[in-house]
Amino acid sequence: MKKIYFLPILLVFTILASCSEYSKVIKEDDYVRKFEMANDLYENEPTNASRNKAIGLYEQIYQRLPKQGEGELAYFRIGKAYYENSDFYMAGYYLGVFPQRFPYSPKAEEALFLSAMCSVHNSPEFSLDQLETEVAINNLQQFANRYPNSPLVDSCNNIIDGLHFKLETKSYEAVMLYAKTENFRAAVSSALVFEEDYPMSVFREDVQFTLVKNSYLLAKNSIDVKKIERTQEAIERYSTFVAAFPESTHIDVLAARNDEMIEYLAELKRLGK
Repeated sequence: MKKIYFLPILLVFTILASCSEYSKVIKEDDYVRKFEMANDLYENEPTNASRNKAIGLYEQIYQRLPKQGEGELAYFRIGKAYYENSDFYMAGYYLGVFPQRFPYSPKAEEALFLSAMCSVHNSPEFSLDQLETEVAINNLQQFANRYPNSPLVDSCNNIIDGLHFKLETKSYEAVMLYAKTENFRAAVSSALVFEEDYPMSVFREDVQFTLVKNSYLLAKNSIDVKKIERTQEAIERYSTFVAAFPESTHIDVLAARNDEMIEYLAELKRLGK
């Protein structure tokens, strides 16, 4: 039985001794010892708890030695530790400020890139508000502009493409939602904006189909003074769709609608509406 409990008891005492030593060092004024322990915790104990302890020590070191090499490394590692602990808001702050405080540091490039990556990690799924996504795109572009020869620029461009596609998907889903809920005017407006913003989109055919279909429905449900103008727009949009997608499977459906629109327009003009 003694052999069974020996290792767990030893482990408990080791942990307690470690905590006691940390508590002692963080309270004392020996900054050489603080720096040694912080580096040991950061480099040799890659756990969230150890990195949090290292942050506490590095903060004291930076406050005491803000312009020296130890302070520079401490500030960088505070941000890096937060990043490795997936606290991207805190990491983004420290890593984003680092190049401003230490513009000539060899770590400034890495810090700015990781700061931009914090914004990427904070970017939510496409169905949510995309302010963080726009911030991430801007931050990655700023990095590429500042370090155009960096080997990380290709990664930045690939990530930016992915973020742009997220924004594109959100806009596409908005068009589809307006159409699904029979908000014809909003569906038409959002489809037109989508076409302008994403002329080469993989969703282009679906969006143009939705534009034509909802243009027709909007015309039919408009007040009398708007019916002729909106019916003409629907007919023109059908022609544009056929020219852009002559092989589309949607043409048969829209062709029948277009014939109906032409007859409807003639009737409107006859009635003088």
